[in-house]
This record gives sequence, C-alpha cells and structure tokens, in this order.
Amino acid sequence: MGSKYLVVLLALLSIIACKEKEQPVEEVVVVEKPADIYEFGFNLSDFVVKRDTVRSGDSFGVILERNKIGYPRIFSIAEKARDTFDIRRLQIGKPYTLLCSKDTLEIPKHFIYQPNQEEFVVISFQDSIHAYTSRKPIKYVEKSVTGVLNSSISQELDKKGISPILTNMLAEQIYAWTIDFTRLQKGDSYKVIYTDKYIDDTIYAGVHKVKAVVFNHKNTPYYAFRYRTDSIKNIHEYYNEAAKDLRRAFLKAPVQFSRISSKYNLNRRIAYYGFALRPHKGTDFAAPIGTPILATANGTVTESQYKGGNGNYVKIRHNSTYETQYLHMQKRKVRVGQHVKQGDVIGWIGMTGNTGGPHVCYRFWKNGKQVDPFKEKLSQSEPIAESLKGDYLNFIRPIKLKLDALPIFDDSKEKEVKTTVTQKE
Repeated sequence: MGSKYLVVLLALLSIIACKEKEQPVEEVVVVEKPADIYEFGFNLSDFVVKRDTVRSGDSFGVILERNKIGYPRIFSIAEKARDTFDIRRLQIGKPYTLLCSKDTLEIPKHFIYQPNQEEFVVISFQDSIHAYTSRKPIKYVEKSVTGVLNSSISQELDKKGISPILTNMLAEQIYAWTIDFTRLQKGDSYKVIYTDKYIDDTIYAGVHKVKAVVFNHKNTPYYAFRYRTDSIKNIHEYYNEAAKDLRRAFLKAPVQFSRISSKYNLNRRIAYYGFALRPHKGTDFAAPIGTPILATANGTVTESQYKGGNGNYVKIRHNSTYETQYLHMQKRKVRVGQHVKQGDVIGWIGMTGNTGGPHVCYRFWKNGKQVDPFKEKLSQSEPIAESLKGDYLNFIRPIKLKLDALPIFDDSKEKEVKTTVTQKE
C-alpha cells in the first residue's frame, strides 16, 4: 500500500512539473535608441535630413520654394542673412543640406551650404533668422613612407597608395633646385615623414605638409627639413642638415617629370642633313602637349612671340649675367615686361616651329653667349640666418634621429622573398 501511494505521488509531481514547464515565458524586447549623429553642430536625429547639390537654374529662393517655403518668408530670410552670406554666390555642383521638421510637412528649419570641403554656411530660420559661417573639425595624422626606386617616384608612391600630392611636393617644392626627378636612378632610396589631413575624421583631404625627407641619390643623402623662418608671416622653408637652404638660383629643368630628348651639343651631326654639322645650343625636354613650362628663375620677360623655327617662345632676363629661352610652345602665358617668379607657368609644351615631337627647347645664356646650363657652376644654396641657426639645429635633431631610424622597405625584395617562399612550399 505504501509503495503504491509513493508511485501515485511521484506521477502527480511529474505532471505538475510538466505543466509548469509548459507555461509561456514572457519575452522582454530591448529597443536600442539609435546613436545620435552630429554634423554642422546639429543632432541630425532631430530632423528630416535632405541633401542635394546646386543644379543649373537653382537659386536660394528656388531651393526653398521647392521645399514648401513661400517667397515672402524667403525674402525675409535673405535680407537678414545677407550680411553673413550673399545667397547669390551659390555655385552649381556645390552640396547643400536642409534640416527639416520631423512631421508630415517636413518644413526646412536650417539651410547649410558647403562652398568647399572645410567650410560651411548655416542659415537658420527655425525661430529667429540668423546666419553664420563655420569650419568642420580638421585632424592631422603624421605618417611615414620609405622605399627603394625600381621605377619613377610617382609610380612607386602610387603603388603604395600615397596621394600624388606628395610626389608634387617633393619634386616641385622641396627638391626642384637640387635633384632632377627625371634622372632618379634605380636603387635610389627615400624616407619621408609627412602629415595627412582629414576633415571630420573621415574625409581625406590630401597631404598637408612634408615634415622631413631624405633622398639617397647616387649614394649621396639629400636631407630636407621644414622650418618656420618667420612666425609673424608664418613662412616656412626647407633646409638641409647643415642649415643650408635647398633653393638655388635656377631650377634643374623647366618641365616637371619630363625626359631629356636632346642635349646641348655643339658637335651634333644629323643623318637627314647628310651628317652636316648642326650644333644644338639648347637642351630638349620631351613631355606631352599641354604640359606646363616653368620659369627656371626670377626675371623679366624680354621676348614673347612666334618666330620662324622657334615657334612660340619666351625669353627671360634674370640679371645682368643670365638669360633663358623656351621654344616650341603650344601657347604662351606671359607678355613682354612682365616679372615672373621661379616656378611660374610661362607657357605649355607644343610643337610649333621646327620640331619633330612635343618638347621645349631650353636655351641658357651667360653674358650674351649660349652655354650648357648643366656645366655651369650656378650659385649654391644660402645658409639660414645666423640668428636662427642654433634653434634650427636643435629643432631638427630629434626629427633627423627619427628619420634615420626608419627602416627602408624595398618592394622588389619583398616580392622576391614571397616568391621564394611560395616555390619552397
């Protein structure tokens, strides 16, 4: 009797337990509030956001009228905003944003116009009407890149995903007076410390500045350090490790990223003319049509015309000793009497006059006689002001240590190592 009672009791407890398990469990759903997104100083989650670009035929009034604001109100907004921003200055293709009310009407409360990546103009008319200009937050990130040349510097940096702005800075701003980038050799190496610029933390705005660089060209190191020489005018120059300015009296070449197709040669003979003596008193730099031609030094334009075999050409007097001439231009940019600075564009590569291909014939005069500029001992770089030299040397010391410590990454050797490992495997 006792055992039967025990069996019945166990059966009842099992049934009760099963029923308890069958009872539905209340599900708790946690709804996460979307993260607030801020832009232009506004919490975008508070508005209906409409983005567009200024199109042909658009004006401030047309844009607002298209978004349910009447012309009396538009006129009032424009009148009160004009001291801050002239609404007639909207440019086709520039972006704008409307922050609208979060209801069925979606009436605009703020108009935001971006004339460039950094600046923006806010015209608010939510309660009172007011306008102001501001800038997006800017972040600078210091980076470095090193390598060994196996092709041109532009190709090398492009393969590394580096902005072409860096190549231009190296060739046109820093080493234009000391290294001819058309004559870089395979095996030359480089180390660069530079700063990239970002807008709103995410928008890449290119290379901001080169802090330091060393190019090992023909087994000779060429250092360059950026240094502020005038704190009031915020003027920066590049000097080497001995505090000498990298600028020289003349640029190495009148065209960037070109090649010398014909050198200065007084003994040149041409088969087409029966090997007759045809002296070439210039240096030809070949480049695509339309490539900018640069003044190699400061000076005054003495000739700018089209003439016979010279085609379109420009001649510049730099001082009482030196003159330069640039032949076969597609088009001239300067006029007689105009003062030009070193690096100014004075025309573009063409094929005018007697020429078999697009190039500029660069001629160099010393005391009225044409000479080979590559054989002339032109003025060297000047040292930094004596009052700044001590500060400069202290300033570059830790930067040079950091630059020298950077390992040089050779892409070609890395590829060889990977290939060898693959073959062994």
